[in-house]
Amino acid sequence: MARIDHFNNPNAPKPNSIVVAVTAFVQDEQGRVLLIQRTDNGLWALPGGAQDFGEYISETAMRETREETGVEVEVTGVVGIYTNPSHVMEYSNGEVRQQFSICFRGRYIAGKPRISDESSAVRWTRRDELDGLPIHPSMRLRIDHGFEPFSAPYIG
Repeated sequence: MARIDHFNNPNAPKPNSIVVAVTAFVQDEQGRVLLIQRTDNGLWALPGGAQDFGEYISETAMRETREETGVEVEVTGVVGIYTNPSHVMEYSNGEVRQQFSICFRGRYIAGKPRISDESSAVRWTRRDELDGLPIHPSMRLRIDHGFEPFSAPYIG
């Protein structure tokens, strides 16, 4: 399913859903962050996705990371909560979703990066490599916050 991100676009379609979603900011022992290249829009992003019925939200972050990257993680904290109503995602099935995402901080446990149906590429990325990758501004905000040693999560 194709996806178009609208960000601060006054002509964006009006949202018709809000879905609880997560992303996971995970670093390896060298301080690199785990990123995927999404198959739905081609942009680089933190692994993540929507919560399923019957699971805790932290389980969603662990499951989505495993499914999209092949990497096992444990949740260790919260980077932030992202609810910008000026960011909507338009899907090819007619859904227009207002952003609601909790970005968790995760600790690498095991596994080697591999692609999936939702990721055409997976890699550990140094902070100084980020500017060379196509990353949506709202995702870049999460990544930048993840690299910051904040004691309190971002809420916005």
